[in-house]
Amino acid sequence: MQMSLRWFGSKFDTVTLKQIKQIPGVEGVITTLYDIPAGEVWPIEKIQALKAEVESADLKVLGIESVNIHDAIKIGSPERDQYIANYIETLDNLGKEGITTVCYNFMPVFDWTRTDLAKMRHDGSTVMAYDQSVIDNINPQTFFDQTTSNSKGFEMPGWEPERLAKVQELFAAYAEVSEEKLFDNLVYFLKAIQPVCEKYGIKMAIHPDDPAWPVFNLPRIITSKEKILKLMKAVDAPFNGLTFCAGSFGTNPKNDLPGIIRALPGRIHFAHVRNLQHFSPGVFEEAAHLSRDGSFDLYEIVKALYDIGFDGPVRPDHGRMIWDEVAMPGYGLYDRALGATYINGLYEAIQKNDQRK
Repeated sequence: MQMSLRWFGSKFDTVTLKQIKQIPGVEGVITTLYDIPAGEVWPIEKIQALKAEVESADLKVLGIESVNIHDAIKIGSPERDQYIANYIETLDNLGKEGITTVCYNFMPVFDWTRTDLAKMRHDGSTVMAYDQSVIDNINPQTFFDQTTSNSKGFEMPGWEPERLAKVQELFAAYAEVSEEKLFDNLVYFLKAIQPVCEKYGIKMAIHPDDPAWPVFNLPRIITSKEKILKLMKAVDAPFNGLTFCAGSFGTNPKNDLPGIIRALPGRIHFAHVRNLQHFSPGVFEEAAHLSRDGSFDLYEIVKALYDIGFDGPVRPDHGRMIWDEVAMPGYGLYDRALGATYINGLYEAIQKNDQRK
């Protein structure tokens, strides 16, 4: 297991590489070229510059999150093949630089959805939260506008203003896209990029839908063990794998998180480990990583990863905003550093206990 932290680059992130380097056990970062719109080719010169900047801080680029997928590919519109060709060129450039873990998602319009970006918790921290009743009583454009205005001026991943300024057009474009069509378009995409992935040993790690059910009636296809196994079978090759995200799968309390992990040996390429607290169906808030602070057993999640021999990058996911920090919602330094240390502690204890048997 390689501990990492998500980093959005020096132009966009309040957290510095120097700070990340000081978190015990963190080997590198999961990063991206945040200013390149979905569908455009990542120039190799920019990839080289990003890699050099990270390595100058004595850290590694352990993966990319994300190389975003253009809506034309998800919708299956006529121009998708050109955007897939651009994606292949980006993967070729990443492969040449030895960057071989790529997280991506196939969610229509919104990459993730929260109805509150700074809900006050019992301990005085603030967290992102979700309430289905809010979604049921708001239209998508108003929801986007409110989310953007509450983001503290940060451009959040999956909420790019130049794309979502056209929310109504996007919803119209997805009007005829069923769950089955979206799944078929994903399989088409994966089969198209398979040769370049296998050329460089690139592992494509799909991120589950967040939350794990349709939002604004948009289709969702990566929400459960059964659905991810369906994708693994449809493109049954090692490059095609999962970003196991406890927080996303865990939005549905019926999902057995350790069970999902144990069903996918060799096909989990990346892991997000975090906690949520459930209150009622469709109502939850994010929590500290510590098991007893939320609804998940983090020990059992980390143990399942250990038991299947997972050795890829892992990161603490969305953290609370604590100690008066001002940062992108979910992506401050302090609580994620605590989360990384906690996960490392669990892993060390599990590993030592296993070695003493």
